[in-house]
Amino acid sequence: MANAKTVSRAGYEKLQEEREYLVTVKRKEVAQKLKEARSFGDLSENAEYDEAKNEQAILESRINELELLIANAIVVEDHEVSTDEIGVGSIVKIKDLEFDEVETLQIVGSTESDPDNGKISDESPIGKAALRKKVGDIFEVEAPAGLIKFEVLEITRQ
Repeated sequence: MANAKTVSRAGYEKLQEEREYLVTVKRKEVAQKLKEARSFGDLSENAEYDEAKNEQAILESRINELELLIANAIVVEDHEVSTDEIGVGSIVKIKDLEFDEVETLQIVGSTESDPDNGKISDESPIGKAALRKKVGDIFEVEAPAGLIKFEVLEITRQ
């Protein structure tokens, strides 16, 4: 499974919901736009038709992408998330040792990443460096501003 991505149960369900919406609702909307655009006549000079065809291509591409993600997802159930070491699904309290600032983050799969809401990807610099660390461990992250050192204060799960 070269394309396998680790996701939480909630992230997996979100992917399925998006796919379902695109297939059942959005596809019909785009098909209707195509039908209307065709009714305007000459397709070679029909901007509405070109736009609808482009929208259809983008939609089908996203549906295919979602189907691949769903088919190859490795779902981590909440109860399977370890509190002994950091992994996908872990909620971690880390301390920036230079600025003495404490941050709480959740390590999630790349498809669920939402940094503004404290969800960072396991493929991000901090996420990658934090994986498999335990409470009390110190890890370093190479950032544009230089090397940042963090200490793991706490590991929990939802």
